[in-house]
Amino acid sequence: MGSARIGFIGTGIMGKPMAENLLKAGYNLVVHNRTKDKAQPLLEKGARWAETPAEAAGESDVVITCVPDTPDVRQVLLGENGVIEAAREGLVCVDMSTISPAATKDMGKTLAQKGVTLVDAPISGGEIGAIQAKLSIMMGGPKQAVERVRPIMQSMGRTVTHCGPLGAGQMTKLANQVMVIHTIMSMAEGLAFAEKAGLDLQTTLDVTTAGAASSHSLRALGPKIIAGDLKPAFMVDLQQKDLRLVLECTEQLKQPLPGVALAHQLLMVLQGQGRGRDGTQAMIDVIRQLA
Repeated sequence: MGSARIGFIGTGIMGKPMAENLLKAGYNLVVHNRTKDKAQPLLEKGARWAETPAEAAGESDVVITCVPDTPDVRQVLLGENGVIEAAREGLVCVDMSTISPAATKDMGKTLAQKGVTLVDAPISGGEIGAIQAKLSIMMGGPKQAVERVRPIMQSMGRTVTHCGPLGAGQMTKLANQVMVIHTIMSMAEGLAFAEKAGLDLQTTLDVTTAGAASSHSLRALGPKIIAGDLKPAFMVDLQQKDLRLVLECTEQLKQPLPGVALAHQLLMVLQGQGRGRDGTQAMIDVIRQLA
C-alpha cells in the first residue's frame, strides 16, 4: 500500500493507465487533466479531481506530469495556476513526458529556487506497456530524489533506471526514439515489399517475428497493419515531436543522424495529408504511395 500522496497531471493514452496502476498499488491519487472527461474513469476508481496543477501539487508529496510537449510541461509546472504556485520545500516533481533535455534542466533550476526537486523520467513501452505496468522508465536527477520515488515508478514500470543527472533521462529516451523509428521504418518497408510481391502478410509476419528481423515494433504494430488498424498506440504527431527534439540535439552535438532525418520527412507526408493523429504504423501507407 503506497503511503505517498501523488498528484498526477495528464491522463491521456499513456497517463490514464499509468495512473490506474498507481491506484491499484494503493496510492492516494489526485488528478488533473485539461479535459476532465478523460480523467473520469480514474475518478470512478477513487482518484480525486484537482481544478488546477497548483491544487494537485498542494495536496501531494510527489507530482507526476505526463503531457505531450515541452510547452505543456512548462505551463503545468511554471505557468499560471502551475505547480510552482503551490511549491514547498521537499516536493518532488517527476516529469514522465518526452521533452527537451535543455528545457528540463532550466525548469529544474527554477523549481529548485522554491525547494522543489525535478526528476525527468520519460518512458518507453507504448500503451500496452503502460496498461501492463511494464514500462521502461529512464530517470535523470539527484540520486536521493530518484530513490525516494523509485517505489512509485515500480508500480508503473518493469525497468526503472537512473541514467544520470537531470536531463539524462530525456537524452536516453531520445536515443531510444532513434532506434525505435528505424524499427518502424524497417517494418513498413518490409511489409510493403512483401505485400507488393504478393506474399501472405500473416505468414511473413509469423516468419519474421521468429527470426533476426523481430522487433517490438514488428510484434506490436505488424498485426495492426495486417488488420488495417491505424489507431494510435503512439501517434505520428508525437513521434514527429520526439524526432524534432532528436534533430535539435544532433545540431548541438554535431552528430549527424541521416536515418532519423529521412524518417522525419516520411512521417511529414502523413502530417501533410491530415493524418498526424494516426498511429506510427501508418508509415506503411507512405511507403505504399511511393510505388
